[in-house]
Amino acid sequence: MKKWIVAAVLLFIIAIALGVANVFLAKVPVGDRVAVLKIKGVIVNPLPVVRKLERLREDKSVKALVLRVDSPGGSVGASQEIYRAIEKFRQSGKPVVVSMGNVAASGGYYISAPANYIYANPGTITGSIGVIIQHVAYKELLEKIGIKATAIKTGKFKDTLNPFRELTEEEKQYLMNTINDAYEQFIRDILKYRGQKISEERLREIADGRVFTGERAKELGLVDELGGLEDAIKKAKDLAGVPRARYFFVPEEKSLFQKVLGGEIEELKIINSYSPLFYLMSF
Repeated sequence: MKKWIVAAVLLFIIAIALGVANVFLAKVPVGDRVAVLKIKGVIVNPLPVVRKLERLREDKSVKALVLRVDSPGGSVGASQEIYRAIEKFRQSGKPVVVSMGNVAASGGYYISAPANYIYANPGTITGSIGVIIQHVAYKELLEKIGIKATAIKTGKFKDTLNPFRELTEEEKQYLMNTINDAYEQFIRDILKYRGQKISEERLREIADGRVFTGERAKELGLVDELGGLEDAIKKAKDLAGVPRARYFFVPEEKSLFQKVLGGEIEELKIINSYSPLFYLMSF
């Protein structure tokens, strides 16, 4: 008789426990997660970041994304490719929140612009909105040591930025037109998502390459709030409507070769390639 009583009590306790669990699970859907993706260093090879963003966008358990940006910028095309991938993630209905680290300038700011919300630390270095092409000429040095370089080309602009000669005035104007085009794209893409926080007139006034602290960037409307990574994670949960969701850091994917060299293989290819105009134009 006592065994039946004990069994009945245990079943009653289990039933209560299951009922409580069901109520709790109803409020906290199993598997809801917020992904934290780090983007750090010079932006040169966008493919690893784009692939991760695509996987996270398709993962139904991922309800929001936090981008931890710590980058001084990078090449124009690479920055734009990541921008579009972030834009696509946001358009899927999942919110994106940026947490700026030590620096999120130029291309680092560009990829932050399409986020729903941007946090910066008070001392974060950001801004540096502009485009640059650099040219270094070795002509006089080579002449001193008796080296002469000759380029055989199909058009007068084919070897623009050739380090073995000076730029012509026509080439300088050609390059200026090129970076002005990229600059207008930069301005347009910022205003697409930040236009309610900063006017085009104001943006153009400050988009002259200067950098700002996080505090100043907030005053200007370049960022939304001052705060760190934990603030960004909380905001992402709130925007997604999943306050009890777990968060996780997206693992870095590097080959053994990349780990040994401490950088991207693509950067080595660029150093050894001769297409200077397309590699040296950067945000």
